[in-house]
Amino acid sequence: MSVATAVAHPNIALVKYWGKADAALNLPATGSLSMTLDVYPTTTTVRVDPDATADTLRLNGSERDEQATGRVTRFLDVVRELAGSTHRAHVDSVNTVPSAAGLASSASGFAALAGAAAAAYGLDLDARALSRLARRGSGSASRSIIPGFAVWHAGTDEESFAEPLPAPDLAMVIAVVDSGHKPVSSREGMRRTVLTSPFYPAWVTSTAETLTAAVTACREGDVDRLGRITETNALRMHAVIQASDPPLRYLTATSHEIFDRVERLRADGVGAWATADAGPNVVVLCRAADAETVRAALAGLVELVVAHPGPGMRVVERA
Repeated sequence: MSVATAVAHPNIALVKYWGKADAALNLPATGSLSMTLDVYPTTTTVRVDPDATADTLRLNGSERDEQATGRVTRFLDVVRELAGSTHRAHVDSVNTVPSAAGLASSASGFAALAGAAAAAYGLDLDARALSRLARRGSGSASRSIIPGFAVWHAGTDEESFAEPLPAPDLAMVIAVVDSGHKPVSSREGMRRTVLTSPFYPAWVTSTAETLTAAVTACREGDVDRLGRITETNALRMHAVIQASDPPLRYLTATSHEIFDRVERLRADGVGAWATADAGPNVVVLCRAADAETVRAALAGLVELVVAHPGPGMRVVERA
């Protein structure tokens, strides 16, 4: 029985991924840009068992249901095909990020699973190949393979992977509005948006342009421009989502209050810009030196976590 353990962290997109060009391969309609965090690690162990008749999944000490295990099995089938193996596996994962709350738990989860499974099944994959593999489980997981800032390319199966991007010294203040499961998953929300939102085509074309501008701002160290792009892109994404039929709203009154406080911070001369994935939780991008100022401005409203650029996925044990 071969065993491997990997650790990965969630990432928060500055330019969002919302909409698939190919659902089976998890190919995005546009590229995206993100920061991998140094908080909320997921640790996953994969044990390949030649005697097992089915895959098993334990998350935070509990056996998971058929639906969750089935998603893992479909991913492991991809790994097994690459490895030329038919052996089943036992997956044991400990996830410290709130699950299904819009804080990229699937990104860290499938990035850790990709690393552990590849090692356990004897695959020798570089970062690009691991990013492509992680993408098959969750699109945003492709970015959690990469440390710090990453750009995830759209395109074909071979072309769609994440790679590192140089960036200025930034931090994020995570405002945990609600750590519970959101009523509509990102996967379903994305599907509904693509099928029913009349603004979706404009989202695709504008996001492609936005990504080019954001990559340039990162490379040039233009924090103000990158911050404006980040907040604008998030609000555009939520506008597209809200225009779905039936309408879908992830942001709450508290979420909007945080956006308002961040706007007031900027009026007071503090470089801070709010963003939010598909959920009520808000993340504030700022210069690393301003993180405590931002945290103080939001104190007392919600739980706050200060994050900095973190490591990419790493295999920490194999046997």
